[in-house]
Amino acid sequence: MERPPLKPFSLTIFYPCYNEEANVERVTRAAVEVGRQITADLEVLIVNDGSRDRTEEIADRLAAEIPEVRAVHNKPNRGYGGALIRGFREATKNWIFYTDGDGQFDFKELPGLLPLLETHDVISCYRLDRQDSFMRKANAFAWSTLVNMLFSIGLKDIDCAFKVYPRTFIEAIELHSQGALIDTEMLAKACNLKLRIAQVGVHHYSRIAGSQTGANLKVILRAFKELFKLHRQIKEEGRAKG
Repeated sequence: MERPPLKPFSLTIFYPCYNEEANVERVTRAAVEVGRQITADLEVLIVNDGSRDRTEEIADRLAAEIPEVRAVHNKPNRGYGGALIRGFREATKNWIFYTDGDGQFDFKELPGLLPLLETHDVISCYRLDRQDSFMRKANAFAWSTLVNMLFSIGLKDIDCAFKVYPRTFIEAIELHSQGALIDTEMLAKACNLKLRIAQVGVHHYSRIAGSQTGANLKVILRAFKELFKLHRQIKEEGRAKG
């Protein structure tokens, strides 16, 4: 797999949104402001994942107003993994940064991370002072521990939504996870291809509008079921490459 060039730098920023009418405009304008500081070859992609509120309407308005912004819509909702897969497949630039559409991260931390791409292929961040409930943090710790044991990834925060990937990697793999397992699948496949992964802390902020989704028992149980299926698949891919 060839790495895309760093100069001139070409960047897609994208984020999935599900019922984020209170956040999507603020997040989009912040992404554009920071993205323009990084590169003139910028794309900001809003992935509206079957929202039932005004997210679609606002996203389309922003795409009409701001040259760098594009909006795509999943109908019906495809789940978190499905939304990320749509974003990765829609991205047109050489490097792809994704985060969440809820505004719990600060885009201003992105430029300081990009020099890591001189020596690494992927940037996978971890949350500093994570602003979630004790139960969510405990579940995340247990999940990351299990994933690291199964796949030898060696990262602190598997599911932190502040990551940079080369588009050549996305083009080289097939992604299947429609739910919470998507980050694990991507990182495991990056390790399988022997990509160099940098990890660095970024600040995590409380959600100021909207409500969290995705942490219910049904989603968690499905993720565990899919995890062991993925483990078998990754081992088979490793044997095929060997």
